[in-house]
Amino acid sequence: MASSVSRVPSNFVRPIGDRPNLQDVQSCDASSIPLIDLRDLDGPSRPDTVRNHGVEEEVVEKMVDVSREFFRLPESERMKNYSDDPSKTTRLSTSFNVKTEKVSNWRDFLRLHCHPLEDFVHEWPSNPPSFREEVGEYCRKMRGLSMRLVEAISESLGLERDYINKALGQHGQHMAINYYPPCPEPELTYGLPGHADPNVITILLQDRVPGLQVLKDAKWLAVNPIPNTFTVNIGDQIQVISNNRYKSVLHRAVVNCEKERMSIPTFYCPSPDALIGPAPQLIVHPHHPPLYRNFPYSEYYEKFWNRGLSKETCVDMFKLSSQ
Repeated sequence: MASSVSRVPSNFVRPIGDRPNLQDVQSCDASSIPLIDLRDLDGPSRPDTVRNHGVEEEVVEKMVDVSREFFRLPESERMKNYSDDPSKTTRLSTSFNVKTEKVSNWRDFLRLHCHPLEDFVHEWPSNPPSFREEVGEYCRKMRGLSMRLVEAISESLGLERDYINKALGQHGQHMAINYYPPCPEPELTYGLPGHADPNVITILLQDRVPGLQVLKDAKWLAVNPIPNTFTVNIGDQIQVISNNRYKSVLHRAVVNCEKERMSIPTFYCPSPDALIGPAPQLIVHPHHPPLYRNFPYSEYYEKFWNRGLSKETCVDMFKLSSQ
C-alpha cells in the first residue's frame, strides 16, 4: 500500500517518457469544462442547459467524512477488507491491478458494488459504524442522478428517453473511494495514469485538493474542484452506443507532496450480460455505418481490467475491421 516515505520506491517510478510533466499542465476555464444545472430537467425548460444536481449537500459531506474516517482507521482494521482479486465485489486494494501491472500507482482504494444495494451492503466495512448507512444513502442518490443523466444523453442523440437505460440490461453500479497519500516526488509517478472509463458514465466527487486532469486538444488540463459539484465523464459504452457521436474522455489523477487527496467516482454500468452496440437508429448508410461490433459488457470489462490503464482506449479493440 502507498505510505509515507522520503523517496518514491522504484516500483512506482514511471519511465521518463511516461511521466506527468506537471509544468506543462494548463488550468482549464469555465468554457473548457461547462457547468450543467439539472434543476429544470423535468420541467418545461428540459431542452435548455440548467443547473443543480439535486443531491443534498449533507449527503455529500457525510460521504466524504465517512470515507476519510475509513482511511484513517488503523492499518490492521482497514486490511480486513484487502484483496487483490478483481472479481471480489467489495475489496480494499492498491494501485490498479497488482497482479498484472509493471509500475504501481500512488493510490489506495476501496471498491464497492452498489446495485442492487441490498445484494452488497452486508459485505461493506462495518467500521466506521455509520459507513453502511451513509454510503448506502449516497449510492441511492447517485443511482437516481445517473439515470436522469443517461435519459438526457439518450434524448440528445435523438433516441427515446429510455433507450440507453433499456440497453443496459439490469444495470450495474460500482464505486471507488480513492485515497492518494502525499507523495515525496509527484513528478515521477501517478495516482492513476491516463485512461478512459469502461462504463456508461462516471460521476466524480472530489474533495478540495486538486488532482484530476483531462486531455483536450492533446494537452492536459487541470480540473480543479468546485464545491458542491460533480464531474461527469462519458464512458466507453456511451461512445459505442452513440456510434462515436460522444467520445469517452481520457483523464488521469496526479498527486502532490503536501496534502492527501480523496476522490469518489460512481461508475454507472450495464449489467454483465447486456449486449452493447451502436444504436440502430444512429446507423445511416453509407455516411454513418456502424463503427463497433456488438458485444456483451462482461467481455469488454474483462479486457479492460486485464490490459490495464492505457491512453489507447479499450474501445478500439471492438471496432469493426473495416473502420
